[in-house]
Amino acid sequence: MANLLSYVLFLVLRTYAAPPEYIQVWPGGSTPAPGDLDNETVTPSLVPPPGTSKHKPHSIIIGVRKGGTRALLEMLDIHPEVAAAATEVHFFDWDENYAKGFEWYREQMPYSYPNQITVEKTPGYFTSPVAPARIHAMNSSIRLLLILRDPTERVISDYTQVFFNRLENHKPVQAIENMLVKNGALNTRYKAIQRSLYDVHMRNWLQHFPLEQIHIVDGDTLIHDPLPELQRVERFLDLPPRIVASNFYFNQTKGFYCIRNDGHERCLHESKGRPHPPVNSTVLRQLRLYLRQHNRNFYRLIGRTFNWQ
Repeated sequence: MANLLSYVLFLVLRTYAAPPEYIQVWPGGSTPAPGDLDNETVTPSLVPPPGTSKHKPHSIIIGVRKGGTRALLEMLDIHPEVAAAATEVHFFDWDENYAKGFEWYREQMPYSYPNQITVEKTPGYFTSPVAPARIHAMNSSIRLLLILRDPTERVISDYTQVFFNRLENHKPVQAIENMLVKNGALNTRYKAIQRSLYDVHMRNWLQHFPLEQIHIVDGDTLIHDPLPELQRVERFLDLPPRIVASNFYFNQTKGFYCIRNDGHERCLHESKGRPHPPVNSTVLRQLRLYLRQHNRNFYRLIGRTFNWQ
């Protein structure tokens, strides 16, 4: 009976413990019998799937924070020729990580097959003053993805994320008006507002990369109608068209599209799509007015407009 219980435990661990990008290999190449599990020397090793290797990214989602980067990566990961990094690496914007070198960066990437491209996303890259030059030093021809949403809504979403993070960590919180206004005027030094100055950050990127290498995804459209945006990304990355309408379904409870692929359905984490707090109308008007000129400057930089208020 003890051996049987051990074997059941082994099957559970084999199913859930190994990272999906690895294969468990047992000594001798075969799964041990239940009685063999009593031998403490019988342990599996984790090896990557045959024919795979790790590569530095072929494309990077550079931002923007609270613009829909996670949704874009999850949806793009539907494509069979995309290998998506699981976490935000913060290699090009954090000095302590950049000091570890490109080999360390490559090791953070997933294993991929020869026909796949590797995609990493770190939203902090877009607003980093040093990331563009560092990425250019790694690969001057890399293709960059930038997903943006209405900058005013992005500010409020940014505040909302920090608000809930502080609540969960039992830290004091402030009303959004207290963050947006200082000494009776709009607090333009507030980090959430600074991140929404798309023109300022885009100028930095255009000093290192031509506009043709930066594909801008409309984050507001991605939420309401994801397929056309994903098809544009496929074309930009020279991927064959594999993402189709049946890969998405609208979740009435969450209020946004979720993903259906290979018989499995999944939605973004519950922290995504949180309701925004109400904002004083006068303060909101000040914020929109301040960002409006920056939006116009951004439109001129990229030769394209958006339906931002």
